[in-house]
Amino acid sequence: MKMKRNNVASSYRDPSGFIFKKNGQIFRQINKSYQENYDLLIDSELYARLVKEKLLIPHKEVGKNIIRPEQIQFISYPYEWSFSELKDAALLTLRIQQISLDYGMSLKDATSFNVQFHNGCPIFIDTLSFEKYKPGVPWIAYRQFCEQFLAPLSLMAYKDVRISQLLVSGVGSIPIDLAAKLLPLKAKFNFPLLLHIFAQAGSQTKINNLTSREHKTIGMSLNAMKELINNLESAVKSLELPKEKTVWNTYYEDNNNYSSKAFSSKKDLVKKYLTQIKPKLVWDAGANDGTFSKISADLNALTLSFDNDYAVVENNYLRIKKTKEKNILPLFIDLIKPSPAVGWNLMERESFFERSSPDVILALALIHHLAIAANLPLSMLAEFFSEHSKYLIIEFVPKEDSQVKLLLAAREDIFPDYNQKSFELEFSKYFSISKKSQVAGSDRILYLMKSKSFK
Repeated sequence: MKMKRNNVASSYRDPSGFIFKKNGQIFRQINKSYQENYDLLIDSELYARLVKEKLLIPHKEVGKNIIRPEQIQFISYPYEWSFSELKDAALLTLRIQQISLDYGMSLKDATSFNVQFHNGCPIFIDTLSFEKYKPGVPWIAYRQFCEQFLAPLSLMAYKDVRISQLLVSGVGSIPIDLAAKLLPLKAKFNFPLLLHIFAQAGSQTKINNLTSREHKTIGMSLNAMKELINNLESAVKSLELPKEKTVWNTYYEDNNNYSSKAFSSKKDLVKKYLTQIKPKLVWDAGANDGTFSKISADLNALTLSFDNDYAVVENNYLRIKKTKEKNILPLFIDLIKPSPAVGWNLMERESFFERSSPDVILALALIHHLAIAANLPLSMLAEFFSEHSKYLIIEFVPKEDSQVKLLLAAREDIFPDYNQKSFELEFSKYFSISKKSQVAGSDRILYLMKSKSFK
């Protein structure tokens, strides 16, 4: 019996082909209209070079006009990335365009959604984005690159890193004219930004008013195209985040309520529980710099190491980039308001929960923030965790803990049920408590639980 193909909604825009799922695997159909370009990609040896340099996802031809790319365990989106993740994705895209021009091809798409993080590094995943280079024709993907990479990176660097969340409502893009309005005056002294953001925004109306015939007369030589790419690369490389100290990006350096004994005990317990479960996919919720994510990663589990503090996600990514860690993916995810479904009919880009189903969730030093700072009842938290993972490793932090006292210092204690007894009672409705151990040298308790309802 043949399995039904399920087309992936986000590929509806591409006339060159489409993505579909079959038997849990991702495949790509190559339409007849794209065949000539696909043949050139292969025959020119551009594909071989990009794969060799680990810039493009490799694939196998498994049928007539059907390829199966190397599978990626989790698909992330640009508004979930740190500044440096988006920056590296931008530089990857420009690098691929430069190499493609040497092989007589060019990228017809420069969307950030064409990049994923795989084995710790950014990689281009859209095999059908390459087309034969047309002499004299400007880079068709130029504006898209500016809207999806240069504009958000500029705003994050010059204004506020949180502006990246505009990419959610813009489905990956920030309009050039909006970026020009939001950027401060000093950004105009960055010549590449003056050219690619401010000047482009100023000429937008004029370009939009050009007739099709007039537009075709705007030529660009191959050398000019390469110079454009070099200039964009300089623009991206010039952007840096200002150094910023937050409560959480110095958490492990400052007094954080853990003695060395307690910290070591907690790591040993987490490793013991994870070793028992043998997970393949882990969520480390509130991961900070990924200290505990490394434990699951070392056990060969892909770990989505996420936090709602941009600074710690940035530090986490820079750390794994330096150490070449393959099994950790740092992401900006706020568990209280995670990435929603967006785009056409709310199906173009899936919500965070639709894209991931972990074997275990690590909720370490998190429960008090959710229950007290966010006013979420323990019953709701227990139900939530039970719906999203078979196993849960959770740390209960009592009111006697200095971190909880800090949360309650500026507000009235309206949480009479926040105690270990109520915690166990509510979570026992949804979980079987498999293990329960006190973190040595602290009042904190670490639990291993198994969901009663997760399928």
